[in-house]
Amino acid sequence: MEKSFKEALANRRSFYALTGSSPVPDKEIEDIIVFAANNVPSAFNSQTTRMVLLLGENHKALWNIVKETLKKIVPEQAYSKTEQKIDNSFASGYGTVLFFEDGTTIKKLETEFPLYKDNLKNWSQQTSGMHQLVVWTMLENAGFGVSLQHYNPLIDEEVRKKWNLPADWVLIGQMPFGKPLDVPRKKELQPIEKRVKIFK
Repeated sequence: MEKSFKEALANRRSFYALTGSSPVPDKEIEDIIVFAANNVPSAFNSQTTRMVLLLGENHKALWNIVKETLKKIVPEQAYSKTEQKIDNSFASGYGTVLFFEDGTTIKKLETEFPLYKDNLKNWSQQTSGMHQLVVWTMLENAGFGVSLQHYNPLIDEEVRKKWNLPADWVLIGQMPFGKPLDVPRKKELQPIEKRVKIFK
C-alpha cells in the first residue's frame, strides 16, 4: 500500500547495504524519473535538472569508474577498504540515478535575467535538491533502499565520456538504489525549537 506524502518523507532514510534485485518492474523506476522531471519546480520554469538512469551493466560500469578513479588517488593501504565499501554499498545495488545541472541553460538565464545572475546557480542547486528528494522518496516508497553519494567532480569527465553526455552537464550527485538488506539507524533529531520559529 502506498504511503501518504508525509509518511513517505518521514520514512525516507539512507540505506548502505543493497542487493541487485528490484521489487518493481523497470518501467516503474523509469516512471519515477519522468514524474520528477515533469513535476519538480525550477526558477523561471527553467528545467535545468538532467537525470540519467543507469541499470544493469551500465550501473556496474559507473561504480567501476568510481573505483578506478579512486584507485589513482587513494593510498594503496586504504584502497581495499574503499573498494569494499563501494562494492557492498553502491555497486551491489540494482541501479543508480545520476543528477546533473545543465550549464548552458543556466548561462542563458544569466543573460536573460542579469538582475538575478548571482542567484541563478544557487537556484539551480535548489532545483537539483528537490529532484533528488522526490526521486529518493519515491524510490523508497517503491520498496528500494537508497542513498545519495558525491564522487563528483572526480568522475565527471569519465562519466560524460562513457555515456556520451553533453560537456556542459555538471554532475551533482549519484543515487544508488537496490533492495535493502539492513534497517537504517534511528534518525537523531535536534530540538525543533532550535530549527523552527513560529510567530502568530
